Amino acid sequence: MISITTKSPYALRALVELYRHGDGAPVPIAELARRRDIPVQFLEQLFATLRRAGVLRSQRGVKGGYSFERSPAEVSVLEIVELLDGPVGPGATGVFADAANAARSVLGASTIADVAEREAQDAGAAMYYI
Repeated sequence: MISITTKSPYALRALVELYRHGDGAPVPIAELARRRDIPVQFLEQLFATLRRAGVLRSQRGVKGGYSFERSPAEVSVLEIVELLDGPVGPGATGVFADAANAARSVLGASTIADVAEREAQDAGAAMYYI
């Protein structure tokens, strides 16, 4: 069936924040958690999974934090969901299989960069690229 817990939406919110404010430099996880009102310990667990999967990299020390290992334009929302919540739609049949396929299609077509840009447009802010 289709089961998306709070893990994926929280992680996606934090990844969008990292995309918007990271500029390639590591961002402390506490800062990301504070900006998006996510419990730090919960976000640490989620980011540890994403780091092991090669989505993020971490840096220790005073100027430590998280940054993207891969381009946010290459990481799909579906990948994040399946890493944190498991496969979308396994064992679904009939109309539920159709719904799972539709969800996979929408989530697979959206990247972290897409979500960040959409969030910025919804907020009325312009995205600037250098």
